[in-house]
Amino acid sequence: MNAPILTETELLQRVAHDERAAGKTIAFANGVFDVLHVGHVRYLQDASKEADILVVGVNGDESVRSLKGEGRPVTNERERAEVVSAIRGVSYVVIFHDSSPARLIAVLKPDVHCKGTDYTADTVPEREVVLAYGGRIAIVGDPKEHSTTVLLRKMRNDER
Repeated sequence: MNAPILTETELLQRVAHDERAAGKTIAFANGVFDVLHVGHVRYLQDASKEADILVVGVNGDESVRSLKGEGRPVTNERERAEVVSAIRGVSYVVIFHDSSPARLIAVLKPDVHCKGTDYTADTVPEREVVLAYGGRIAIVGDPKEHSTTVLLRKMRNDER
């Protein structure tokens, strides 16, 4: 069964009234997830081990364009969210439209903010937001050996 894809309002309601009221801990992970690869799956499955509930923020299309440039995303936000929702361990998915997940993190206040191994606990961009409300940061996933950008380049050049 796929995780529900919620609006921010629905997510905040569900987390505050259902999950936290039941005493569950919340982890948050985010990303573009444009062309899903094994690195994404490992990142999200590791993140799901950090708390009872895993919320995944998927960058909206305009946010991806500003971060990754013209021609991205390859897949629209709704389809990317749907694919992410099918990964084991994901509890909820939300599409966010800011250039950074910092605002969403500040209102959601997850117990744990999960980032991939291309970061350290000191270099996570949302670090100050998380620490300000007493959350913690977890670095999860496998070594950053997979990249959608590299994968797309290989596909365009028909490299093997």
